[in-house]
Amino acid sequence: MNSKTLLIVIILGIVLIFGGCGCSGYNGLVTQDENVKKAWNNVQTEYQRRSDLVPNLVNTVKGAANFEQTTLVQLVEARAKATSVNINADNLTPEKIAEYQQAQGQLSGALSRLLAVVENYPDLKANQNYLQLQGQLEGIENGIRSSRNVFNSAVNDYNVKVRSFPMNLLAGVFGFKAKEGFKADPGSEKAPEVKF
Repeated sequence: MNSKTLLIVIILGIVLIFGGCGCSGYNGLVTQDENVKKAWNNVQTEYQRRSDLVPNLVNTVKGAANFEQTTLVQLVEARAKATSVNINADNLTPEKIAEYQQAQGQLSGALSRLLAVVENYPDLKANQNYLQLQGQLEGIENGIRSSRNVFNSAVNDYNVKVRSFPMNLLAGVFGFKAKEGFKADPGSEKAPEVKF
């Protein structure tokens, strides 16, 4: 084998090695990106379950005599706003996630106010339908927390891969960019003040 043929074989070997690593790296980025999208869809599913429960909760509470109508109106309006904010998993920008999180936070606040007001209605608190709905709501809230944690974990895994060398070079060539996860609600870093 002459030196020219040997050089061609070496160059071909290097190209094949880098090509194989490039394909493997690209496929890994695609896998991580799809995991983020799947986790985001699971988050949205949990929020949708909660949103679907709200009308049943409102109708059950409406049946209680003299119940505070403004609380129910606020809850229905918050639900409408929360369901109007939709984000495509391909476009998870920090601004869109913050908008989505804010709308869902308003719904959470309205639900909290409803549950606080219900405390003044012993007949309603003993109502079997209400108790079932409240139990379902607690389960859904736990599911939301869990789904958000899984989403943040998927985003973290993806971001580590996208930003690590030499994968960051390949990611830049194919347009893979770091993604944003859920953050704590504004003001949640402050401990709540408890007064008696």
